[in-house]
Amino acid sequence: MEAVAWPMSGKPHEIYVDNATEFRSEALRRGCVQHGIMLTYRPKGMPHFGGIIERLIGTMMQMVHELPGTTFSNPAERGSYDSQARAVLTVAELNRWLALAVAAYHGQVHGTLGQTPAGRWAEGLAADGRPATVTSETAFLVDFLPVIRRTLTRTGFTVDHVQYYSDVLKPWIARRDRLEKFVLRRDPRDISRVWVLDPDGHVYLPVPYRTLSRPPISVWEQRAAIARLRESGRAQVDENALFAMVEQMRQITENAAAKTRRARRDVERRSATPVPRAVSPAPPPPTSPPGKGWADDTPVRPFEVIEQW
Repeated sequence: MEAVAWPMSGKPHEIYVDNATEFRSEALRRGCVQHGIMLTYRPKGMPHFGGIIERLIGTMMQMVHELPGTTFSNPAERGSYDSQARAVLTVAELNRWLALAVAAYHGQVHGTLGQTPAGRWAEGLAADGRPATVTSETAFLVDFLPVIRRTLTRTGFTVDHVQYYSDVLKPWIARRDRLEKFVLRRDPRDISRVWVLDPDGHVYLPVPYRTLSRPPISVWEQRAAIARLRESGRAQVDENALFAMVEQMRQITENAAAKTRRARRDVERRSATPVPRAVSPAPPPPTSPPGKGWADDTPVRPFEVIEQW
C-alpha cells in the first residue's frame, strides 16, 4: 500500500466554481449552507477567471495522457492508437494513481508561488490557527450527497427499482398519511443504503436494502444494467432482474480482467528469454527507471510536473 504525506485537513472557507449544472445542485448548495462554506460562482462571460483551475486541469490531463490506454483529448490526436487494447489500469488503480499525483503535487515547488502548496498551507495555518474541522466525517459526506425525494410506503422506499427498508421506519410508516416526501441521500459509489432525513429532527438515518443479501453496487452499474435490460426488450424492470444483470456484467468484467492478467504474464515470459548455456551471458543492461503503471511494486517516484487537481 503506497504511503504519501498529506498533512492538510479541515473545511474550506470558500469553494470557487463555474456555472455548470452540477455546481448548482441542491446537494452542494445545502451542504455548503449547513457547514458555513461560501459557494462562489465564476462571473458569466469572463472566461479568464477560469485560470484558477484551467491550468491545473491541463497539466493533470497531460499526465493522464501518458498512462497506457489514454483516449487523448480528441480523435485527431489519438489517431490509430488503440486505447482499449492498451488500457491496463482498473478504476481502483486509477483512483490510487490520482491520489498519489495530487499528494506529489503538493510537495513540488509551484512556479508562481515560489514554494510548495503544502508549504503555503502551513504558512496559512501558522497565521490563522487550526482550520475548522468536522465532528463526523460520515455526516459531512452525507450532507453533500445527491438529494432524492421519495414517498414512504409500507415496504419502505423504492429508488430506481431497488427497495430500502429498516425497522427505524416503522414509526413513520404508522403515520405516513400526514407526511410529505422524505429527503434521501445516496452515495453514487455504493447504493446499498440510503440516508433518510428524520422529519422530526436534523439527523440522517441509514436504511439498507430491503433484501440484505444483495451486493453493494454503484449507481453507474445500476444504470448500465437497466439500459441492458431495456435493450433486451424488457418493458418492466424489477429488482431481481436488475441485480442478475449486474452480476452478469461483473462476471464479464472479471473474465476480461483475468485475460488481461494472463496476457501481461505471457508478455513477461516472452521477454525473459533464457541465455544459452554454451554462450557467456552479456552484461546486464542499465537499470531502467520505474514504470508509471501499477504492474509491479516499484515505489512511485515524485512526478516532475504536476498541477493541483
